[in-house]
Amino acid sequence: MALLVRVLKNRINISPWVPVCSRLVPVSSTQGQWGRALSGTFQLSTTKDSPHPVEEKVGAFTKIIEAMGFTGPLKYSKWKIKIAALRMYTSCVEKTDFEEFFLRCQMPDTFNSWFLITLLHVWMCLVRMKQEGRSGKYMCRIIVHFMWEDVEQRGRVMGVNSYILKKNMILMTNNFYAAILGYDEGILSDDHGLAAALWRTFFNQKCEDPRQLELLVEYVRKQMQYLDSMNGEDLLLTGEVSWRPLVEKNPQSILRPHSPTYNDEGL
Repeated sequence: MALLVRVLKNRINISPWVPVCSRLVPVSSTQGQWGRALSGTFQLSTTKDSPHPVEEKVGAFTKIIEAMGFTGPLKYSKWKIKIAALRMYTSCVEKTDFEEFFLRCQMPDTFNSWFLITLLHVWMCLVRMKQEGRSGKYMCRIIVHFMWEDVEQRGRVMGVNSYILKKNMILMTNNFYAAILGYDEGILSDDHGLAAALWRTFFNQKCEDPRQLELLVEYVRKQMQYLDSMNGEDLLLTGEVSWRPLVEKNPQSILRPHSPTYNDEGL
């Protein structure tokens, strides 16, 4: 909640997205510790099997102001969407078992590894929210804004020189959009295509154990299926997202998220 209170005090200023290609900047383990079980036989659906969102009908005025770079009226309050976006980003960094990823994927406990894991989960949220029309796309922009604000603050807490921090932020931003493009192509492809995207970005082309790639591919597939099963309106208004374990103890439990149980009186 500290992140929620701190960020809501700041004015939100969204920067345009510019996809560029570059490589991540490695950060040594001396700069800070940021860390804190899936082989199954079931079949998982892919994102390309999901229904495409229906385009919202907007008036001429809305089209004009959005062509100028502004956001027109949305189905829900922008303030509510911003709060939900912050909660969704917070779930990416507070509900993810980073130590499990470090262990299973043999990653060093560094800031760079933390960023790679966070990037993967943020991307999965973006893929899901883009299915919710204009409101979902607006929420995606806010999630990305909060992510960069958090990355910058973490760098400052680590005592990174302001000039080096600014330079690294530029390189990380470039890599982020290149990774988004690669992951998008991978999720729309078969498992070989997704594995290639993860090998290039998540493992930085250094993974020599195919079991690690297989584990991560299955994780992404099951997580995307789990997100797709969540109600879009609830996600837009609450931003509450839970993540499946990296290694699933009960594979069948991922088919549907937990639903509330009501008594005979509907309570």
